[in-house]
Amino acid sequence: MIMKPKIVVSSLDMDRLEALLDALPAAQAQAQQALFEELSRAEVVEPEDMPPDIVTMNSRVRFVIDNAAEEFDLSLAYPKDMDGSADKLSIMTPVGNALLGLKVGDSIEWHRPDGATFEVAVRAIEWQPERAGELHR
Repeated sequence: MIMKPKIVVSSLDMDRLEALLDALPAAQAQAQQALFEELSRAEVVEPEDMPPDIVTMNSRVRFVIDNAAEEFDLSLAYPKDMDGSADKLSIMTPVGNALLGLKVGDSIEWHRPDGATFEVAVRAIEWQPERAGELHR
């Protein structure tokens, strides 16, 4: 059993993500289940009460995978906002699922679609909509 840290999700993100899950095709059942399980253990707070060090939707996050030297700096995005740019990470990817709701300094073990595990560690949040006062983004 993989231990997972507590996560925090804004009520706005929760509403949007639940609507997204309801609309997903059956072909995405594995990603849907992984995100559903994450959301089911989340503490939900209002956007204006979101701590500034939590990964929320549309946050730009600096993170590492498996303690590798390479750091990633990506924005956590909804599938509808994926435009092919290299600086976005879909919430529907295993890494996107893993990052949601973590705070700076947290790490989490996560399953890849092939069953292997990886670890994601949050190094910094470069930009967070709630911290920037964009509570409806």
